[in-house]
Amino acid sequence: MWFERLKVIRFHHCDPAAIIFYPQYFVLFHELMEEWFSEGLNTNYGEYIRVARLGVPAVKAECEFTAQSKLGDEVRFRLQPTRLGSSSLSFTGEAISGDELRARAHITVVQMSLETRKSVPFAADLRARITAYLPPQ
Repeated sequence: MWFERLKVIRFHHCDPAAIIFYPQYFVLFHELMEEWFSEGLNTNYGEYIRVARLGVPAVKAECEFTAQSKLGDEVRFRLQPTRLGSSSLSFTGEAISGDELRARAHITVVQMSLETRKSVPFAADLRARITAYLPPQ
């Protein structure tokens, strides 16, 4: 199951040629992950950070940039988890405009305690909600 949101490429995403500056894709994929936590996983991302003192920093990220996104383009961003470990989560993110793939990322994050800076396992209830998005094996 994919989690999707439509986003508009804004001025602050672009280089002087009005084309998305490629590191902005990582920002947008992280933003999408935050929205997935809050809306798709019913885990308020702000409280996850501020109250639970947990974070999910990226430990591995790779991205293919297959077509240009320009200022004003509407781009559908979507993510799907591909692997769930004890404290790690890998997902694929895609940016699509119309039928054209603009970018595809493979990102792994690790849940960590913001107090100890060490990895910690996902809680059972959050793990169950993430699992619902995993593709069938």
